[in-house]
Amino acid sequence: MTEDRPPEATSASLWERDEEVAGVVEAIDALCADQSSSGSLLVVRGEAGFGKTALLAETRRIAEERNCVVWQARGGETLKSVPFNVVRQLLQPALLSLMPEEAREYLGDWYDIAGPALGIAEPGERQADPQGVCDGLVAAVRRLAKREWPLVLLIDDAHWADQETLRWLAAFAERLDDLSVLVVVARRPGEVTGERGRYLDAIAALTGHPVAHLSVLTPKATAGLTRATVGPHADDPFCREVWAVTGGNPYETVELLAKVQDSQLQPVESSAAELRALNASSRGDGLVARLDGLGTEATRFAWAAAILGTGISVKLVARLATITGDEADRCAELLRSERILTAPDPATSQADVGELEFAHPLIASAVYDSIPGGWRTAMHGIAAQVVTDSGRGAAAASRHLLQVHPEEDQELVEQLREAAREHLSIGAPDAARRCLERALVEPPLAETHASVLYELGCATLLTAPATTIGHIQTALAMPGLDGQARVDAVFRLSQALLHNNQLEEAVRTVEAEAARHHPGTARMRLQAVQYMWEGLHAGEGTSPGRSERLAELAATCTGRDNSERALLILRGFDAMTHGENAEEVVEVCDRALVNGRLAPGLGWTDTEWGLEILMMLASAYAYTDRLDRAESLYNEALRAYETAGWSGGHLSLAHAYLGLGLRRRGRLREAEISLRESLRLAERVGRGLPLYWSATCNLVDTLLARGHVEEAWAIAEQYGFAPPYPSTIVLPDPRCVRGRLLIAVGRTKDGINELEQAAKAASVRGHHNPVLVPWAVDLARALAVEDPTRAAQLASDARRRAERFGTDTAIGEALRCAAALETGQRAVRLAAQAVAYLESSPCQYEHAAARVEYGIAARSVAEINRGLTLARSCGADGLATQAREVLETGRGLR
Repeated sequence: MTEDRPPEATSASLWERDEEVAGVVEAIDALCADQSSSGSLLVVRGEAGFGKTALLAETRRIAEERNCVVWQARGGETLKSVPFNVVRQLLQPALLSLMPEEAREYLGDWYDIAGPALGIAEPGERQADPQGVCDGLVAAVRRLAKREWPLVLLIDDAHWADQETLRWLAAFAERLDDLSVLVVVARRPGEVTGERGRYLDAIAALTGHPVAHLSVLTPKATAGLTRATVGPHADDPFCREVWAVTGGNPYETVELLAKVQDSQLQPVESSAAELRALNASSRGDGLVARLDGLGTEATRFAWAAAILGTGISVKLVARLATITGDEADRCAELLRSERILTAPDPATSQADVGELEFAHPLIASAVYDSIPGGWRTAMHGIAAQVVTDSGRGAAAASRHLLQVHPEEDQELVEQLREAAREHLSIGAPDAARRCLERALVEPPLAETHASVLYELGCATLLTAPATTIGHIQTALAMPGLDGQARVDAVFRLSQALLHNNQLEEAVRTVEAEAARHHPGTARMRLQAVQYMWEGLHAGEGTSPGRSERLAELAATCTGRDNSERALLILRGFDAMTHGENAEEVVEVCDRALVNGRLAPGLGWTDTEWGLEILMMLASAYAYTDRLDRAESLYNEALRAYETAGWSGGHLSLAHAYLGLGLRRRGRLREAEISLRESLRLAERVGRGLPLYWSATCNLVDTLLARGHVEEAWAIAEQYGFAPPYPSTIVLPDPRCVRGRLLIAVGRTKDGINELEQAAKAASVRGHHNPVLVPWAVDLARALAVEDPTRAAQLASDARRRAERFGTDTAIGEALRCAAALETGQRAVRLAAQAVAYLESSPCQYEHAAARVEYGIAARSVAEINRGLTLARSCGADGLATQAREVLETGRGLR
């Protein structure tokens, strides 16, 4: 009787894995064929012991035979809470091969962002942006991968990988199309929920190959493996019993057959009854009994190794197990001989992996689970001290601290707070959250309890604003947060309310807190925050007389500190939205600067005020025709966030507002590029947020200006650019942009209705700036035929407001609208006046449109050609096409 055998030199656990091995060979061949070939992702699923690790070992062997570079890492059941654990393992070979200066050179700008997460650079002073760190890791691996082609990444036991690694892996797998890397991920099915489960599902969805599902061995394969291991004389009843005892589990089969050899059991039917006892000794209670049989010291040594989980050295285990060095050496050798522990494979071991590892994850889990609860808790406490004493820091010790029994230990509270700070500094807020939640269980002393709650709220601000609200509200209701700390907490609470779409409550929160303070810096700051949130509110919740009170308060400000500067910015933005004199708006905004620049502490990455107020400053300049100042601020924001590695919502907004500035300048192609990047980043943060609306609205507006109407409509449909609108204001006004879009696609009646709603909303808010909310000129053009009288009145009102505002762009746009409603020489005169104003405006698209319209009204080839040249330089394809068509037909032109 013969059975199929696995290929020579491969693991016995590869029996009946021909199809999976063939898939690996095909993927490696494709990788090695050409350095320009696309990368690929293979996912292997199988229950414990089904041969996932053996398949990865075979993958490594095949890859190294073809001269591939292989990086390998493995998740651990007790290490899931250690952020970046698996990605650090994965990159160890490359990082250790580089000198520090080489690593900095290869990682470039990402070194300071991804370096702390990888453990090769000191973290900065600010809380790291998790999305930025993830992007930095993606960039780091991409750069290193190009250096190491052909590269194979192997990740075993991904179901136990930490959340931060899985987030990186999901992002990295999305970008394999232009990178020659093979990624192989092995995991158990099920078991994982929450964010880690979501990332694992996203990774599986990205593979271009069918997910390999490993199954148990058939009786035939089990018989073949038995005879290949213990001898061809193994009879059929014995082989059938091996299969029955192990259930075809490859790992259990291999272990059982090793024990058959060790015990010199004859592989015949008369010995088959002994197989069940042998098999039981390798797992569960049987393994515990085996440990007990090895002696107390060996058991404690195994327990200590299971507690450590990683970095298992005889010296550390001896300290944790409280045994002598000589006894530890003896225990290590005994456990190796019993195939419970083993020396790490030199080909796959990483730095800091230690001298020992468990022979299989099933054994590690069984040993850990066998430790009595009280012992396990105590050993974790000792392990935390051992890890701390070894110089690895509070963050490394925190996974042990999380397991310690609460005893009102204030030293432990402080250790957990320090660990949380370390986790935040490398971009692991969820790890920080776990530490602070555990610190609260201890619990802290009454005088520090509120501070711990506040720190927890700050840790969850970006990931769970609703949770943050509860934590900070509770902290504020307790004693312990006073002075500046309390003001900071109220500001953070209002930010969380804003992010949770509770803007009115954010306003009321800071208003109530401001009323508790006497006149001074703290009260002024809170008042400024209240006015800021009210200024961003798009609904009817603004308190009566707000603008008057703000103007009165700002009139007393000289810009001597950041609270006064903030109030000046808010006053300038408010005056701009209301259409007050633009020169006065600019004068107020300039007073908020120090030598023409942002004041220290009021920068884009400073957390005392946040980015909203600076966006209001830049936008006030943008809509008062000071585009040079606006663009300088927008570009400064972009540089600041990229340098700091903030690649989430902050960077998305920076791109959106830079796009707004470029759109107003008339650099439509560049604006579209920036806005598409903004939308890409916003998609990762989540739909429905104000930043998402900013990206979408500006992109639709820019595409309409370019004349790409169908594309603008497709974007609006794809990204939900339609009512209901957000509770915060969006620039430009989304109702006006959508109304213009509806008219452009031929839904004129719907467009008119949308513009009417824009008029009502603007009236409620007092937004009478005809450039910021241009509903009147758009509605006048739409009603020109249906209701010329009202159209004329709208145009007249728009011109009056434009002259009050006083910018060349506002007046020129109002004149363009008036000219469009007239005929004959009156139309020509108005169009000529519009050109004169817009020629002095920095808004080149509007200038181009005015030139073309004037040329058509005056029947001037020269003017149309000048407009055509401007339209081409702006990227206004629709306007350029209109001009060319008029020139080509030539009817009525001089």
